[in-house]
Amino acid sequence: MKKLYILAAAAVAVAACVQKNDDALKEKVESYAVVEVTSPLYDALSENDKQIIELFRQAGKIMDGLFWKQTFGDKALIDALDEGYAKTYAYINYGAWDHLDDNKPFIDGYGQKPLGCQYYPQDMTMEEWEAFDDPDKLSLYTVIRRDENGDLKTVWYRDEYKAELEQVCAILEEAAALTTNEGMRRYLTERVKAFRTDDYLASDMAWMDMKDCNMDIVIGPIENYDDHLFEAKAAYECFILLKDETRSANLAKYVALLPALQTMLPCPPEYKTFVPGTSSDLNVYDAIYYAGDCNAGSKTIAINLPNDERVHAAKGARRLQLYNSMMAKFNKIVVPIGEVLMDPSQMEYLSADAFFWNVTFHEVAHGLGVKQTVNGKGTVDEAMGSEKTTWEEAKADILGLFMVSKLIDMGEITDITKEESIATFIAGIVRSVRFGSASSHGKANMMCFNFMEDYGAFKRNEDGRYIVDFEKSAEAIDAWANLILETQATGNFEFAQKYAAENANIREALAADIAKVNEAGIPRDIVFDFVW
Repeated sequence: MKKLYILAAAAVAVAACVQKNDDALKEKVESYAVVEVTSPLYDALSENDKQIIELFRQAGKIMDGLFWKQTFGDKALIDALDEGYAKTYAYINYGAWDHLDDNKPFIDGYGQKPLGCQYYPQDMTMEEWEAFDDPDKLSLYTVIRRDENGDLKTVWYRDEYKAELEQVCAILEEAAALTTNEGMRRYLTERVKAFRTDDYLASDMAWMDMKDCNMDIVIGPIENYDDHLFEAKAAYECFILLKDETRSANLAKYVALLPALQTMLPCPPEYKTFVPGTSSDLNVYDAIYYAGDCNAGSKTIAINLPNDERVHAAKGARRLQLYNSMMAKFNKIVVPIGEVLMDPSQMEYLSADAFFWNVTFHEVAHGLGVKQTVNGKGTVDEAMGSEKTTWEEAKADILGLFMVSKLIDMGEITDITKEESIATFIAGIVRSVRFGSASSHGKANMMCFNFMEDYGAFKRNEDGRYIVDFEKSAEAIDAWANLILETQATGNFEFAQKYAAENANIREALAADIAKVNEAGIPRDIVFDFVW
């Protein structure tokens, strides 16, 4: 009863504080454009497939609850708030901290978001952590708790979240029994085993082999962006996807070109020795459900998985382009940004097709470069430490644009021009920079924007609008790509940290540009209204 009393009292106190802030939060809520999630692909499903989709949704809702536990804690505190903008915004952000404003608290009574969320004890000191000798403490699939003596201990996800995971396993087993696709059945069966063992390798391999299914579910503890303390803990999430067979078929040929594209990278040969797997998938989907980490704050529009480098070496990766989500962002955000910031003479270069290609090859670019450092510092991820995700996202941004440009030159991409790709990319950078420095993607885009501006890739006219210099842009693409690839290949953490500290920021001119965009009422991102 004491716990319930404390919870109720806290909820009342928070609710009282929130009332006076609702007006200030109205603008934040309205900075997300509501998108009704639909897809013509759903109507073509059989009744059996629709039953499977409903089961996937049930599993996704459990993933959603687990992510609340990981990132915020007790969701009942939010559920108990009076209806209003604070509660709505808390649901968008999965807690009291604003994803698009450097995780600043927006509900009175909350301080800065804990760097380690709920993955570690809130009172853990760095001295304790460094003295804690446990080989599993940095596992993706353990949380750190205190034992009966108050000392640190590791607890596997399978034990920490056992009740919820058993529910998920039962649901996925039911879906596996219903599906007529052997690849899907094998994947779901292996995923159930993974939830019970915290060993995801076999299920990731099975997912890579699932080539011919008209639907997909990406589910589990996957990305580690939520852990800002060590980037060590994986957050639960779920995507439910429907495959666009026509658009996917059009992309199939590009996978075979990956080894050749790797050799073309604008860097010394020793920085591009990794040979990308050609069993990788490059497919297009409509997303019909998001839950957990992928649904918090800014919404994912493309997927590049698995993250396990053992899978990359054996089978490559799968790149899933979420077409309906992608087009929603282009139409509601990128085009309006262009109308505010770009010189009218260059608005013709903003292209939905170019946005699609740029995002698609951003995901492909994660598989290029090197995975091991060239100077004995171990893997790139190990050497880059806390800078790894920011620089990896920066690499994917610029190499994606590099590859699109090369494929246009080669006559492989024929529906856009290089000018359209570059101009759309620059407008897209402004879109992502608005995510703030709490996001690795946002920091990567700040570095890219500042590098390209310093290089002369674009300038502002007398009205403050952007004019792209396409010749300088091509040079800037090569130079920025080379710097990133060298930094990763040599595992130069000290340089990476210093460079990011100096350049992963919004300078005065860009801040003024963003203010113009905000004053025009252009959404920062989208929030979903799921039809089914």
